[in-house]
Amino acid sequence: MRIEQFLQEEVLGSDHPDTLTSMGNLASTYWNQGRWEEAEKLEVQVMETRKTKLGADHPDTLTSMDNLALTYGNQGQWEEAETLQVQVMETSKTKLGADHPHTLTSIGNLAATYVYQGRWEEAETLSVQVIETLKTKLGADHPHTLISMANLAFIWKGIGRYEDALGLLQTCFDLRQQVLGVGHPDTASTLSTLKAWLEENE
Repeated sequence: MRIEQFLQEEVLGSDHPDTLTSMGNLASTYWNQGRWEEAEKLEVQVMETRKTKLGADHPDTLTSMDNLALTYGNQGQWEEAETLQVQVMETSKTKLGADHPHTLTSIGNLAATYVYQGRWEEAETLSVQVIETLKTKLGADHPHTLISMANLAFIWKGIGRYEDALGLLQTCFDLRQQVLGVGHPDTASTLSTLKAWLEENE
């Protein structure tokens, strides 16, 4: 336990929002270090405390659930990750609305879990939903929309829709070049992937 967390627990209590934030930050540090079990233990504690203190549908609780789901995913615990992500998605839809950024993030996270499970069609359905909503909400050239477009391109490639995937990634690259500039890391990454896919098809 870090000194900061210990002091906060002593002074504020283990269920104080600042203590929980500190625990979440420490879990994030463990996450970045690949110390998944330690991250998971803290994230479970934060999630359960927030459920009790704030309620199961509070945005902070949902964030904790999503963080834990990502940790499960990094450990290959896809069923556990999926269960949490579905719960977060459905609650976010009800509490925040189907087009809220947090809801869309939760849908995107669930789509990624489906990809890792090889459930391409389910991932595709969710990804298309996210893109269409983002286009309407933020615009076709918004960076968040472009991230979702790139994700869908990878999914289409995964299910064998190669030409569609290539076309979508090309569109994503063109828009990123216009919006972000040729030197932006996302633009460069998209170009690198595009070249690799073209070489595969030669």
